[in-house]
Amino acid sequence: MSDIDLPGVVWRKSRQSAANGNCVEVARLPEESVGVRDSKDPTGPVLVFSQAEWATFIGGVKGGEFNL
Repeated sequence: MSDIDLPGVVWRKSRQSAANGNCVEVARLPEESVGVRDSKDPTGPVLVFSQAEWATFIGGVKGGEFNL
């Protein structure tokens, strides 16, 4: 799925994103889903997650599950 398929979607990236442009952007999509894409390739592929999947991921991030 690309942003061409998603008219009117508002993409956001963190205010703490790296200045070098290595970021991801997130958007609320129709049908209660969340889209994630590479900010350097806005017409490229979009990963789509359900709200439950996204909430689980965010919980893992906040809980330190992905810390190295």
